[in-house]
Amino acid sequence: MKKTLALIGLLMIISLSSQTHRFVYELQLKMDSTESDHQKFSMNLDINSKEVKFYGQNLLIADSLNKKFGNMDNKHVDMTGQIVKRKINTFDNENFINIKFGYYSFKTTDKIIWNISNETKQIQQYTLQKATATFGGRNWIAWFNKDIPFNEGPFKFSGLPGLAFEIYDSKKNFIYNLVKSQELPDVYPTDDFLESNFGSKAISINEKQRQKLLLEFYNDPFSFERTNFNKAGNSNLNINIGGKEIHSIDELNTQVKSMQEIIRKYNNPVEINKAVYYKN
Repeated sequence: MKKTLALIGLLMIISLSSQTHRFVYELQLKMDSTESDHQKFSMNLDINSKEVKFYGQNLLIADSLNKKFGNMDNKHVDMTGQIVKRKINTFDNENFINIKFGYYSFKTTDKIIWNISNETKQIQQYTLQKATATFGGRNWIAWFNKDIPFNEGPFKFSGLPGLAFEIYDSKKNFIYNLVKSQELPDVYPTDDFLESNFGSKAISINEKQRQKLLLEFYNDPFSFERTNFNKAGNSNLNINIGGKEIHSIDELNTQVKSMQEIIRKYNNPVEINKAVYYKN
């Protein structure tokens, strides 16, 4: 933490002329809750006068390359399940998710009741205060700085009386650490990679439809390939899945079972109370 906080040179001098305050978090998450290893992602929290947006830096990188070369050749699919935007100082989130070939958005209200502790700790020149909450079926610990005038944090963790520096759940499945900040002169446009996914505008759905789409994908993750097989009458058609040539329906069914195992293994969302439960 000492090493990363050395990068935060602008936090204590928030520019009033800035249109976007960008706070970069390192997210460590367990894709499989039974494993000890974490995967690391760099995530942006963009705050402007009207909105808050949280998304992966890889989306921003792909979008920047597209703007540089004037094309849409660079694409990225989010693997964290943590793309959200909301009006500032609210708990009303619009969530964005990739499901197979589709890109979708759905709205949720995610009010978090924080219990503010008197416990503090010092990280370099920053005094952080502790808070706890239950959210999404997990117990969370947060450390925030009340001198930074944003009641925001990564993902849906808003409502603290200051900016969140650290947040993690009690089992350390998800760990967020603030590593640096940027002040941008304009409201940063995200239309091509957040509200849309590189040409695919988000389709509005509700929670019931989200669960249905995820279950449909799980039940037959290669339905498109299966349709092509059926049209071709199981002959003169080769399909490549993950570098493996598939020549028959039986081989395709084997790949379906393998993919279903992967989906079950990595079914560890932040909000486990909204998890989709897949049958073996």
